[in-house]
Amino acid sequence: MEGFVYLTEADLKRAAKFVGMSARAFEAKYVYRTRHQMRFRKPPEKQCPFLVDHGCSIHPGKPTQCRTFPFWPELVESKREWKRTSQYCPGIGKGPLIQIGTAMEIAEEQRRAYPEMYK
Repeated sequence: MEGFVYLTEADLKRAAKFVGMSARAFEAKYVYRTRHQMRFRKPPEKQCPFLVDHGCSIHPGKPTQCRTFPFWPELVESKREWKRTSQYCPGIGKGPLIQIGTAMEIAEEQRRAYPEMYK
């Protein structure tokens, strides 16, 4: 999987608190910020500085983008994209069934969190 892990201001504060750092120190160490968005710095050979073999090492403090995956607007609104994503997402088709209304609510949370990505 390729891409970046984007952050909101609330995501930054939550992740910093979880690892016991100030938001400023956390940002200096782990975050790349532009005028319009913020994302984790991408370490060599992995997508996120907090991705480890068993999953997310900051799970309780993970960003909205990660928490809402795979219920992103571009995935829940397209059967084709949902099916393509199911090829690499180990959670799709497992566990309790999520109703489409719930999936759409989660997708809307993603859209609100990252308005620049969903213009």
